[in-house]
Amino acid sequence: MRKTSIILLTYNNLEYTKACLESIYTYTEEGTYELIVIDNASTDGTREYLMNDSKIRVVFNKENVGFPKGCNQGIALANPENDILLLNNDTIVTTNWLTNLKRCLYSDAKIGAVGPVCNQQENRQGVSFSYTDLKQMQELALKNNRFDPEKWEEKVFLIGYCLLMKREVIDRLKNLDEAYTPGYVEDNDLSLRILKLGYKLILCHDTFIHHYLGTSFRKDLSKFYLILNKNRSYFKKKWGFQTIAFDERKSASYVMLEPCNCLLEVNAGIGVSLKEILYQGHPLEVEGVEYNKRKREIATLSFPVYPNLKSIKKTYDTILIGDFLETVKHTVTFLQKIHTLLKKEGTLLLEIHNIASIKRITDLLQENFYKQENSHRNFFTLNDIKKLLLKAGYKNMEVYSWYENLSEEEERNLELLKKEESMYRYTYYTIRCKKQ
Repeated sequence: MRKTSIILLTYNNLEYTKACLESIYTYTEEGTYELIVIDNASTDGTREYLMNDSKIRVVFNKENVGFPKGCNQGIALANPENDILLLNNDTIVTTNWLTNLKRCLYSDAKIGAVGPVCNQQENRQGVSFSYTDLKQMQELALKNNRFDPEKWEEKVFLIGYCLLMKREVIDRLKNLDEAYTPGYVEDNDLSLRILKLGYKLILCHDTFIHHYLGTSFRKDLSKFYLILNKNRSYFKKKWGFQTIAFDERKSASYVMLEPCNCLLEVNAGIGVSLKEILYQGHPLEVEGVEYNKRKREIATLSFPVYPNLKSIKKTYDTILIGDFLETVKHTVTFLQKIHTLLKKEGTLLLEIHNIASIKRITDLLQENFYKQENSHRNFFTLNDIKKLLLKAGYKNMEVYSWYENLSEEEERNLELLKKEESMYRYTYYTIRCKKQ
């Protein structure tokens, strides 16, 4: 198995860097890696500290060149036979971290990059356990980091706080896109580029590391959002859709999803929900419908994805539409078409926002509704949806209700209403029904 070139970027935050390096030395098998540090003109003693560490190869930049360019510098310096691991300096690695990642990476020729879970919940890469200090964290990591292929999840995107890539992937990619300088969104871009090469991305739930999420950019939020918005705009121009596509999942439907043999997702986006559903082990076969051509190009890398409902010539056990009904012009006609694509006793799962929720009523009283809601959408109460589903030929409707904590004003407005309180308290519904 190849050795690994670990590439670490530093810009101040000396204490983070010290802790990160110490954890690498403690929890990584000697002789399996080289460590390359790119310092982006630190001024807090980081440079002096790095000069005295004989275990690393270090480059001292005269200015802060940002994350993508710094990573590219590290990749260029790395042993050309080594795999590449990009690691944030605000991380703490743990027992078996690199060993587990490497075993996953080389378990399948189609896997191009892997990453661990951490204590942050972004992109659903977090864990359920918590801890109060690093000692307890390492104890929990020791229990978690037991090699287990059942805990490998295929993803559309891996956050770049710790990303291990095969050498062949790096050789084909060449580098990170420096147009994202000084940083952010470059890992979204990198993930899609890896997928476009025909590789898989795997999140290893059997590998945990700690991530402080304490970068210098996030300390100045005004600067952070300027950079973020600039890079999101560049990403949209390059890929044809917004980065919000990585968060477009129908997770409110997961709670009512039943085991089935074949499932169709309408408005499948770039495939986020389909991958998560497969990891949960529900259907044996999944397909999608995606109307946006550029999103469909990404989803089709992993699943059969149709451009519209008319293209489909088969039927399904379950059809998942999320809140797509809110964007449909002819709702009954759409529901009837879905009906024809369901097998006998097949299941339709949908999600709707409750227009009668006290939160929206309060918005109306404050004359804020138009600002918060997209004016082209359809809006429903639960009673509206029940009538539509009956008219379109569905039966046995089950409802799962979601609510958010109310403000004091919303609680007062709720008390003024005379009807059943729950009708106004719930902000969101997931509905499961059967084909008649």
